[in-house]
Amino acid sequence: MAELWNGLSADMQDALTLLAILAPGLVLGAVICRGLRLWPLLSSLLRRYPWTNLGYVALVALSVGLGVGLIAQERGLRQASARVAAKFDLILAAPGDEIAMLMATVYLQPTGAPLLDGVTWDQVSRSAGAALVAPIAYGDSWQGHPLVGSTAEFVAHLSGDLAEGRMFAENWQAVIGARVPLEIGAHLSPAHGADEAAEHDAHEGIEFQITGRMAPTGSPWDDAIITPVESVWLTHGLGNGHEDAGSDRIGAPFDPRHFPGTPAILIATPDLAAAYGLQAQFSSDRTMAFFPGAVLARLHGLMGNLREVMSVLSLGTQILVAASVMAGLIVLSRLFARRLALLQALGAPARMIFALVWAHAALLLGAGAVLGLGVGLVAVRGLSAVLSARSGLLIEPHLGWPELHVVAAYFTLALLVALVPAALALTRPVTQELRR
Repeated sequence: MAELWNGLSADMQDALTLLAILAPGLVLGAVICRGLRLWPLLSSLLRRYPWTNLGYVALVALSVGLGVGLIAQERGLRQASARVAAKFDLILAAPGDEIAMLMATVYLQPTGAPLLDGVTWDQVSRSAGAALVAPIAYGDSWQGHPLVGSTAEFVAHLSGDLAEGRMFAENWQAVIGARVPLEIGAHLSPAHGADEAAEHDAHEGIEFQITGRMAPTGSPWDDAIITPVESVWLTHGLGNGHEDAGSDRIGAPFDPRHFPGTPAILIATPDLAAAYGLQAQFSSDRTMAFFPGAVLARLHGLMGNLREVMSVLSLGTQILVAASVMAGLIVLSRLFARRLALLQALGAPARMIFALVWAHAALLLGAGAVLGLGVGLVAVRGLSAVLSARSGLLIEPHLGWPELHVVAAYFTLALLVALVPAALALTRPVTQELRR
């Protein structure tokens, strides 16, 4: 059986899981409603109190929508952050906090970091198995947009072909991200730092010309300004990293004796084996080599553990929600008490009364659950737009099998809860209800 299950596609497994979750409720409904023509009576109950029914459906939809929206949002955030890290195979930095360097190098969150020296750069650039070695030097900004020094090869690795313009070819030229509000040919003067006070600490006499714009990457790099790393060093009076201090050439090779230093080095490798070899080679007391994907996986694992803890803490809330659903169903059934009593007085069997109350609840719950998927999609898209604007990540959430499984489980449990008001409807005295 296990081999048969493992041989199925992922979509088939999810579809069968969905059916398995729905099966108890479907079987229950078939047993309760078997042989009964309930639709004329159900439609009458729906028409008699339309706003009450719609209000209950809306409450169920809101509850379901918030639940599935949070699940989809969390998954979309994980996928967006992982997509950005995929471009950064291996990062080399001074020994310290891997998470801080991950956030600074991949997600461009400002931080202070020691510099790697020219000897380290020379060793890395000469290492076998490295397809690309690029310095990543940060610390300056323009109107909140981080300015990063690197090489033309790094820009091509990150974005591919430029969306417009051309690559920088001189020290005081720059390529901008897709969201930077500048035109090709525009000029800018950077400031030291990345916070609001940076605009008051401008580098006087320094000006860059925009020569190109990167294609969208769906990452914080869409808000970045990338310049030749030499310009970052020259801006801070550190030389240009080449043997000829007056040279205008940019890019590798750099002279290790004149290399001013860089907070991080990106190493791209052709395969996983080469990446692990370089990671082992440069993990020492002088350097820290780490896989951004591995660090991000640990962060996602921590988020998963927190999610489990929050799920346990929210159990009490879920119990209250279930109690509220049952209370709402009881109130609805009380609204129909006189009509139900009239049916009993006319000879309707108790099984029909029970099935009618339960089917009415099932219909409202089903409509609310389906509508809740739409509510969840709208909610998660709105929240994703806000998070994308604040984080720079392109978060593209969508409702998938996990959300369908959650809604199916909610619907099945709600059908079981609906048995309670259906049973209570049979306990009310017929004569008392008819006198009201």
